[in-house]
Amino acid sequence: MNGVHLIGNLATDVELRELADGKKVASFLLAVGRGTRDAGADFVWVSAWDRQGELCSEYLAKGGRVGVEGRLRSRTWEQDGKRRDAVEVVARRVDFLSTGDRATEETPFEAVGV
Repeated sequence: MNGVHLIGNLATDVELRELADGKKVASFLLAVGRGTRDAGADFVWVSAWDRQGELCSEYLAKGGRVGVEGRLRSRTWEQDGKRRDAVEVVARRVDFLSTGDRATEETPFEAVGV
């Protein structure tokens, strides 16, 4: 079973990219607390695809609080002649718990799922 549920705050603004095939993907870094104030946080990259990614880009900003449900995906690539590895969460559902400084009365706080 590959499933992840996280609640945290955006450590970066959302970056929306359009791929060569026309698909859109939004990426952001999520800071997830370890349970106590002094324990620190873990930082996890999250990707949200298509319309869900567009909505994340439009309404979320650094500092916003979200709940994310998805699956883990590992990636490997070459950069500057070195092998890079990363594990990220591919979001199936993003709940906007607060939006940071982009909040408006029209912000869709309900879940954005696929």
